[in-house]
Amino acid sequence: MARYDHLQLVRLPERLPRRKTGGGGPPPQREPGGHSRRLGEELDQAVEVQRQRRRPDAVNPALILRVSMSGPLLEEEWAKVGLTVLSSDEDRSLILFASNDELTDFRRKMTAYGQGVRGDQINPSYAGFIANVEGIAAVAPRDRIGLRAREAALVETEDFQPGTQYIVDLELWDLGRRELRERKLDEIVAYAEALGAEELDRHIGPNITMVRLSGDGRMVRPLLAIEEIAEIDFPPEPDFMERDTGDLAIGELPPVEELAADAPLIGIIDSGVNDHPLIEDIIAGAIGVPATLGTADDWGHGTFVGGIATFGDLRAQLGNEALVRNARLCSAKVVDERGRFPNSRLVPRLMREAITRLNDEFGCRIFVISLGDRTKLIEGTKVGVWAQTLDELVRELDVVIIVSAGNRHPRSHLRVEEAVTEYPSYLSEPANRLCEPAGGMNIVTVGALAHGNGLPAAAAGTVGIRPITERLEPSPFSRAGPGARGAIKPDFTDIGGTLIYDGTTNLLQGGEVRPEAGVLSLHHRPVDRLFATRSGTSHAAPLVAYKASQILGRFPDASANLVRALLASSATVPSEAAHRLALLGEVPTRAQCGYGMVDAELASYSDDNRVVLYAEDELTIDHFAVYQIPIPRPFQTERGRRTIRVSLAYDPPVRHSRLDYNGVSMSFRLVRGCEPETIFEHYRQRTQAEGPIPEMANRNNCTLSPSSTAREKSSLQSASVTFSRDVSSYGDAYYLVVRCAGGWSGDVGQQGFAIVVEISHEAELTLYERLRQQLRVRA
Repeated sequence: MARYDHLQLVRLPERLPRRKTGGGGPPPQREPGGHSRRLGEELDQAVEVQRQRRRPDAVNPALILRVSMSGPLLEEEWAKVGLTVLSSDEDRSLILFASNDELTDFRRKMTAYGQGVRGDQINPSYAGFIANVEGIAAVAPRDRIGLRAREAALVETEDFQPGTQYIVDLELWDLGRRELRERKLDEIVAYAEALGAEELDRHIGPNITMVRLSGDGRMVRPLLAIEEIAEIDFPPEPDFMERDTGDLAIGELPPVEELAADAPLIGIIDSGVNDHPLIEDIIAGAIGVPATLGTADDWGHGTFVGGIATFGDLRAQLGNEALVRNARLCSAKVVDERGRFPNSRLVPRLMREAITRLNDEFGCRIFVISLGDRTKLIEGTKVGVWAQTLDELVRELDVVIIVSAGNRHPRSHLRVEEAVTEYPSYLSEPANRLCEPAGGMNIVTVGALAHGNGLPAAAAGTVGIRPITERLEPSPFSRAGPGARGAIKPDFTDIGGTLIYDGTTNLLQGGEVRPEAGVLSLHHRPVDRLFATRSGTSHAAPLVAYKASQILGRFPDASANLVRALLASSATVPSEAAHRLALLGEVPTRAQCGYGMVDAELASYSDDNRVVLYAEDELTIDHFAVYQIPIPRPFQTERGRRTIRVSLAYDPPVRHSRLDYNGVSMSFRLVRGCEPETIFEHYRQRTQAEGPIPEMANRNNCTLSPSSTAREKSSLQSASVTFSRDVSSYGDAYYLVVRCAGGWSGDVGQQGFAIVVEISHEAELTLYERLRQQLRVRA
């Protein structure tokens, strides 16, 4: 196969504001007087409840309201009456903040609405606002209890027992400026310490404000009544599969090839990476966060992950003439010898410090976090503070952060056999949703595929040992999406091993017990043995990092967005996985596999009949761009399947308390058969005096799959269209329209993004040279 440089995508010069679509429908029909009185009574009751909760020895008060909406959330209207939206949920409820109890402007508008239609009015005053308010209430203390605590049967304030010690993470609402949040946190900590609590750590990020406290139930109960507190929950617990217990004998090793000193660097955020003889010369540095952890890998997980990140498929390499490494490594140890986070640090602070330091000190731009909080699954379409912190770091540092989807033991106890008989249906169970932080939007999330059935040769005649999977089918422990806002997650899937059922012991066994069922990598105690085997999504994530490092080696100046877009442009769901999941449907298949397995060769090079064009660019909020895509004559007319695939990556600001998690959204459309002027006229912002929007026929829009509805919830989007008939009537140029829409983040200036277009034909044609010549003519 030929190897050619990718080509540059050409953007047409006009820069125009985009046309915005209309809002929701009319407000619900109400009896204005009665509705206004009811809302007023509910508001009075909510204010009174909070006044009664306040104690003279507690925190300075603020008013926090829970408001249910029947239509649009109307954030601008709430701002006009002095209320700030802190959170929004799928059930159209809002958490609102006011600095005092008066709410004069809001009460005035309720009163004006309650007076009904007056004079020449068609609707009562402020009907579009007040009629959409369904109800008002205070936030109950029990609503502040987090998921991990609820799953531990602590669902009411009284469930926290005096005399029982708890370590809890307390998160404040995002009340505004950093100094205000610091002051509120100081007040809360002082109050908690007066109740006997001990502060273990605190974290104040761009939007996240947290403190970790230790104390008994007498401390937790009154804290649940403080209005500024959004949530109190138990700390995260890392999601590891069982550590390895078996051994693997191996003969003489092939020689290890030298690696260039400027090879891409992958940061392993894990249990540390030890000086194994196969990688000790390519470890650029190591830190402990906090420093008291040291840097040695006593748990063994980080060294295993690091081996995959640099060698890729080590089992396949052992049959080659030499062992080839692709990336250098650096390490941040963030879990102890038992695989647990230190109590002295909040996880968001831990992650921010580890990633920022590896980026600052070593220039690392690719990170692997094969850790997850097995106690916190995604609730609805919302993620937590860990995911938000990683998404923020992607945007701030221009880095690629790759996270494992998380593991779930599919069945246990008397139901163990169902892991075989009910596969793959249990992969779509709610209990198999992604765990924190895998649902984040700007990070890359990776699920796992089996490398085979995992059966050892000695088990061939043993009827009680049963496989669950075959090659390239989803691993039975791999968790499924969607992610934040219903985004396509995981983004990709790769080899993570499998499980087998042992009827003699009635257990499911992975690579830790049955080497054939696991992925091969480096053992953390090389004096004892060189290699180990494990099963888990933890080992699929570094494989994608390995491929990302190949892309970064090919494009050393590429933005993180371009690396992500190239990964997506090369990914396909294996036919084996698609076939096995077909009975579950298209949506569960996407939720399990995302865009599929990445092919680093396709991501890095074009060839004769497959051409990749790309652009790194930026857009002003609420503007759009148009790119011209040359279409060579053979693509239009030659028989065979022809495909155009578009991949877009951007890194929006995020906030986990919001239903609209991303503060900026982007989308794309592929248009053909019309002139650029028509496209600009159709998509640009127009005044009323300019008349109606110029129509664009359906035949001009290419129907891409996945649909816009499915893909536009994600900050990594990839979709394609395939033709089999002659398309010469549409001309020798298609146009890609990329749009950028603002949200709660306001004017954030320019939003960076990368766009990748792949044009391919199944026949052996010279598309590359023809397309390159067309670009040269237009230049």
